[in-house]
Amino acid sequence: MISLNKCDPSFKYEVAAEPGGAGIKACFSCAACSARCPVAGHREQYDPRRIIRMTLLGQREEVLSSPLIWLCSACYSCQEVCPQQVRFTEVLNAIKNLASKAGYAPPSAKQISGLLANHGRLLAVTEFENDKRAALGLPPVQERGSDYTAILGITPEAKPAGEDA
Repeated sequence: MISLNKCDPSFKYEVAAEPGGAGIKACFSCAACSARCPVAGHREQYDPRRIIRMTLLGQREEVLSSPLIWLCSACYSCQEVCPQQVRFTEVLNAIKNLASKAGYAPPSAKQISGLLANHGRLLAVTEFENDKRAALGLPPVQERGSDYTAILGITPEAKPAGEDA
């Protein structure tokens, strides 16, 4: 059940105002995009039509906080079959932009920031890699997570989630 009290009728206009979001006005939720979506074929919960419908109904918080909006593979097959020529990938990018502005981030962002805070890079460089580098005459790679935390102003107490101390 959808509570109309929680719906924001201006949400679709916010999406339309974002670059690439104007197509939301032309969509009539025919589900052609969902039929060709490779992500929907592997993740039952992911349904482009449902995301559009929730957006059109004004379910702002549900759409922006959903981890599903980040799953689009940008394959453009939805755009190829849309009878209204809606560029759903661009509409979804507009929704992602609004989600970012509202403080939501893809689930992987916490993991990425934790790795950067710990190692100063996305992959840990172990002794094995440094031994290989030494054999090639390269200097060892040092972990410098403090550089990343200093740039973003993160204190040791407020390091990102998924972080080893």
